[in-house]
Amino acid sequence: MTKWMVTGLLAAAGIVWGANGYAASAEKVSAPKEYTQWLDELKKDMSRRGISSETLAKVYAEDYYHPAPEVVKIDRNQNEFVLTFSDYANRVVTAKRVAEAREKYKELYPSFKRLEKKNGVPFNYLIAFWGMETNFGRHFGNYLVTEALTILSYDKRRPKFFREELYQALKIIDTWGLDHNQMEGSWAGAMGHFQFMPSTFNAYAVDYNGDGKIDIWHSFEDAAGSAANYLQQAGWKAGEPWGMEVSLPWDFDYALTGRQKSKTVGKWEKLGVRTVDGKKLKLSGGSEWAVIVPEGKKGKAFLVGHNFNVIMKWNRSENYALAIGMLADYAASEKKWQAVEAPSSMRVKAKDVAKIQAFINKITHSKLDEDGQLGSKTREAIQKVQRKAKMPADGYPDYQLLNKVNRYNPEMGFAVPVPPRKLHRQK
Repeated sequence: MTKWMVTGLLAAAGIVWGANGYAASAEKVSAPKEYTQWLDELKKDMSRRGISSETLAKVYAEDYYHPAPEVVKIDRNQNEFVLTFSDYANRVVTAKRVAEAREKYKELYPSFKRLEKKNGVPFNYLIAFWGMETNFGRHFGNYLVTEALTILSYDKRRPKFFREELYQALKIIDTWGLDHNQMEGSWAGAMGHFQFMPSTFNAYAVDYNGDGKIDIWHSFEDAAGSAANYLQQAGWKAGEPWGMEVSLPWDFDYALTGRQKSKTVGKWEKLGVRTVDGKKLKLSGGSEWAVIVPEGKKGKAFLVGHNFNVIMKWNRSENYALAIGMLADYAASEKKWQAVEAPSSMRVKAKDVAKIQAFINKITHSKLDEDGQLGSKTREAIQKVQRKAKMPADGYPDYQLLNKVNRYNPEMGFAVPVPPRKLHRQK
């Protein structure tokens, strides 16, 4: 079914898609009293924090109430956290994207050598972020930033975070005199070529082309300069790679995996960590690196360093950071593209991860979000449970762990009950 067929069916049903990506019914739904009271308090709070009455009047002239907000649904199902690493990498680091990244890198690098030298961030990383965030400037997002952030500020999952970003967005409008109707971005309020959140814009955006204004939507120079400035300020170490894929020995202790458990290259080599072709690691011996296994002991292993953690300041997903590193490496090389092979082990579903999170919260009094997303905190907690269950502590929830969770006995723990011995009668 084509897009135009879908549009026609929706129109016939009395539903029309607005320019900002929301569906508007022919019958307008009135906002509940709770919402209108909340919105009034929100505007008063923004005014107290210095946002002008003119900006508030313009931005909130429309009704921002949506009974089934699309952005909230997206917030609960982000691919970086829901998909496995191999699924995610094969979706975002495709042969087509790698080819275009190389093309853009060769085309633009001569003009941005000065930027690379100034900030110490290799230009191929900027190309990777650009490709990942907006498909090289094709998709900035068609949501009104202030509207999306208002809706997410009202939602219960992360209201504090989005309310602060809303304030920062209103501050941009106040400072630069932007028309909020032209201030479009992603479902979460990220903007421009590199999808800066409003707070990131206010803290790190720069006028790289020197025309007296900062335009991360229409000026790639300003956008790239701002991205490089952000990464430098986040602590990027010039001359150091993000990491590399490695091979692990058969008797490797997976309890040593995780970004917080770093060692020098020399120590990892003593533990048997090698390149994928079995050679010694080609990295600085004095630097601290960590081993991560995004799909557990049966999947790929990576040695990641300081700059990998800097990438994660941009996006908290290890899957995302790995994809950035891979795409950056491809962009600056002629290495043949290869799809990431998925491990043979059975994968648990998001609902199973949520069940394991609930189990961990119950027996360890942790406070994990029971959202089915495999973030760093969940993986660290899973490692602890795996150690108690006498399993390889790779932090990856598989069906073996799920079975142990299902059979857990509060009195015996993970021990398997011994069946009662049958007494044989003597004849």
